[in-house]
Amino acid sequence: MFAQFVRRFASLFGAVTRTGDRARILPAQMTICSCEETINEFEMLTRDAGRVQQDTLKRILEANADAEYLRQFGLDGRTDAQSYKSCIPLCVHSDVEPFIQRVVDGDSAPVLTGKPITSLSLSSGTTQGKPKFLPFNDELLENTLQIFRTSYAFRNREYPIGEGKALQFVYGSKQSLTPGGILATTATTNLYRSQRYKEGMKDIQSQGCSPDEVIFGPDFNQSLYCHLLCGLIYSDEVHFVFSTFAHSLVHAFQTLEEIWEDLCADIRDGVLSERITVPSIREAISKILKPNPELADSIHNKCAGLSNWYGVIPALWPKAKYVYGIMTGSMEPYLKKLRHYAGHLPLIGADYGASEGWVGSNIDPTVPPEQVTYAVLPQTGYFEFIPLEKPTGEETENSAAIHYIESEPVGLTEVEVGKIYEVVLTTFAGLYRYRLGDVVKIARFHNSTPELQFICRRSLVLSINIDKNTEKDLQLAVEEAAKLLEGEKLEIVDFTSYVEKSSDPGRYVIFWELSSEATDDVLSGCANALDLAFLDAGYMGSRKIKTIGPLELRVLRKGTFREILLHFLTLGGAVSQFKTPRFVSPGNGKVLQILNRNVTKSYFSTAYGL
Repeated sequence: MFAQFVRRFASLFGAVTRTGDRARILPAQMTICSCEETINEFEMLTRDAGRVQQDTLKRILEANADAEYLRQFGLDGRTDAQSYKSCIPLCVHSDVEPFIQRVVDGDSAPVLTGKPITSLSLSSGTTQGKPKFLPFNDELLENTLQIFRTSYAFRNREYPIGEGKALQFVYGSKQSLTPGGILATTATTNLYRSQRYKEGMKDIQSQGCSPDEVIFGPDFNQSLYCHLLCGLIYSDEVHFVFSTFAHSLVHAFQTLEEIWEDLCADIRDGVLSERITVPSIREAISKILKPNPELADSIHNKCAGLSNWYGVIPALWPKAKYVYGIMTGSMEPYLKKLRHYAGHLPLIGADYGASEGWVGSNIDPTVPPEQVTYAVLPQTGYFEFIPLEKPTGEETENSAAIHYIESEPVGLTEVEVGKIYEVVLTTFAGLYRYRLGDVVKIARFHNSTPELQFICRRSLVLSINIDKNTEKDLQLAVEEAAKLLEGEKLEIVDFTSYVEKSSDPGRYVIFWELSSEATDDVLSGCANALDLAFLDAGYMGSRKIKTIGPLELRVLRKGTFREILLHFLTLGGAVSQFKTPRFVSPGNGKVLQILNRNVTKSYFSTAYGL
């Protein structure tokens, strides 16, 4: 029976070959996606997830048996899970950074992987202001396609689309060579520069509207303008709207509000705006932009007839079935605005992964993004989970601010429904027992693979002494205080935070950019509401005895967070990868300068007395 399973497994992911006396399974080259076949494959793999995990670990360790990182711990070519866990320690990025730096510097020895690493991905670096290098290889590319193919199959079963295009707001970033001649860029750019990836996107009806020259354009604002323009030119062919993060989608349609008349003029006359100065973009757009007064008039009438831009997406792209992107974690604050633009169209949460590797696919696209879960694909990596328990007295339901008690990691099929864990990855790209830093809850099992709910990043963001508040706690506090703005018809455009320790006692500083001006009374009330909304016992106790000072709310000029985005782009980042930093560390001096020079008003809480 197992031999039959291996043959079936190999048929899904490639031919079985032999190197010496070691068998290994090579990733398959995908053909045009048959949704039912993909779902059947997924069902088969997840029914025996434990065995698939054993085989996946074996393949990873066989392929990388000569890697110096593994040899230093005395693994000696063993590929079973027990030996692996007993020899190889859990790690974080700082543990593998010296090995990655050798790759950066051009060391061609098998440092992390058996085959030389020829590409590196850069993490976003939006919190600390410094991106991290991470290995990228063909196996990670194939994993990406497997994840996308699976979620597309389940999406297409609920919201079937025919031949057409996706309006994608995707942006490449600068590609540079490290001192050792290794290509370094963002994970997004590593994907979109690959012909293999482009073919895979065509297979799942996800071909974008914009030519490569727009995606890889050197000027973000010009690329965004042309993404919108191409989307409007092909408006009758667009079946869904996508960007990596919800933030990028909201930003795109906020920009549309400002430039729609210019776009109409371009389409009417068939002449590209002079604001587009990059020759390669102008040449690429000239091939698809032709005079179309009828389309221009239609777009103009639809935009002019909208009420505060509600439902602009289905109005301009009538065949669109849904809006798709990562909408959990730090993206949740943008959902209200995105729903406004999407009108009746459903928002569907994209898959769960990071620059380090992929974790799972969204196989239930009908649930709202806030409730999305991710089924782990057991063939894309080897997964462990560190059990996290809340200490007695720190069991507040809506608080993520907890120093968890850890237990020994358990395997993919050993997790328990309702419990919380930190994710640990072993990837085909040279990361071994790597702590991802994400806290997840086990929502349920699909066959024998778990479905995970993303809870928060584990790292603390706000802490002065015994207080412990995470990104999730900050988000909950902002949501609570924002209720005071609803009656004033005001919205929070974006927000971040900082711990001010230059004064004694230290205090939390929350930065808000608002859609329009608010009264002093309302904002003073918001400062109090923010202060009271942090429910961590350490924070409340410290505020009462005044070892933490009154929370300060600083209101920013309009456009401040766009300036932070542009600063991020100057560092070589890509808009597709940008996440507003919810906490600004003292080392991120440039972002702090941007924030502080744009403060227009400041309000101190009086919630715990003066």
